[in-house]
Amino acid sequence: MDAVRLLKASQHALAQSRAVLDIVAEAWQAQALAQAIGGHLAATGPPELRGEARGLSEAGSRGCAVLDHPGLRRDGIRAAQLSEVTDAASVLTSLGGLLGDVAMALVSVACATDEEGLYWQCIEAIDAADESGDRVRGMLRRLTLRERDRSAEILRDSTTGPP
Repeated sequence: MDAVRLLKASQHALAQSRAVLDIVAEAWQAQALAQAIGGHLAATGPPELRGEARGLSEAGSRGCAVLDHPGLRRDGIRAAQLSEVTDAASVLTSLGGLLGDVAMALVSVACATDEEGLYWQCIEAIDAADESGDRVRGMLRRLTLRERDRSAEILRDSTTGPP
């Protein structure tokens, strides 16, 4: 399944989550998606993104590890359905938005809980979502620079055409 569809499904599921365990499960799902998208882009994405994409995959993996929830529900792990990333910029933009929403949802859970273990899980998961978001923003900057350089090259070639 295309990454954009998976991200939309995750965004919707997070928005519908009201119970603490559902929010934690969706945070886990989002980090699993970050890991999968990072791995996919590291293997098949534009060369200038591959190093940062590996970092995103690792950050997503750490995000999954800090949450004490398997993230499994009736539909299983969404990230396992990832088959393609057709437009890296739109996928990264959507992933960045999802990670921001996850961090905000986890802040709400952390502020509302009296359970110390859950509180610290949320704090660590917020840090992991933040790190993943930083990786996403870094890759978006690289894509923007690549497009700007391509546009400048096309403009330069069009103005220095044949004599």
